[in-house]
Amino acid sequence: MSLFSKDDYAGALGALLPTGRVWPLASKTVQAAVLRALGSAFQRSDADAINLIAGAFPPTATSMLPEWEATLGLPDDCAIGEIDGVSDRQRMVVAKLISTGGLNRDYYIRVAAALGYTITITQFRPSMCGMSVCGDALNGDEWPFTWQINAPQTTIKYALSGASYCGDSLSSWGNKQLECAITKIAPSHLRLIFSYA
Repeated sequence: MSLFSKDDYAGALGALLPTGRVWPLASKTVQAAVLRALGSAFQRSDADAINLIAGAFPPTATSMLPEWEATLGLPDDCAIGEIDGVSDRQRMVVAKLISTGGLNRDYYIRVAAALGYTITITQFRPSMCGMSVCGDALNGDEWPFTWQINAPQTTIKYALSGASYCGDSLSSWGNKQLECAITKIAPSHLRLIFSYA
């Protein structure tokens, strides 16, 4: 959507013309028709520039989406067979951009959310004298490095921004992409258990 209409542009161009009998201001002249045609071209150019800016940002990328994917090395192993349309491709770009690394649970929850998944993470601790009570799990020494990723059995991901593009499905489901993406960015010492309720 352009900031100005073709009439706004035609009026601005008309204001730049010199005054005199040779430059009539009437709306039914050839000169006015030329100014309206030029105004229409300026309005189209303005709208295209706004669409290019919106299409360049990763969450709304359309025209620049192939460039984002090429820059980030997408589609990767986690995307093969899981990417169904433009909205899925946009999610993968955003998730790859924010996947800068982290060791806290919030980081992994944010990456999963960028991919369209809602998860929680259960962190375990070993059984310790003075901290554990009757009924607590008797976890061994490896349990501080074990996380349980809790996700719904099936996750339905809807198109971003509610718009459906040509060839884009309205929704997709499955958790294979979640497991692959989280496993790929997790540190090597961390053991992941995926639990689906």
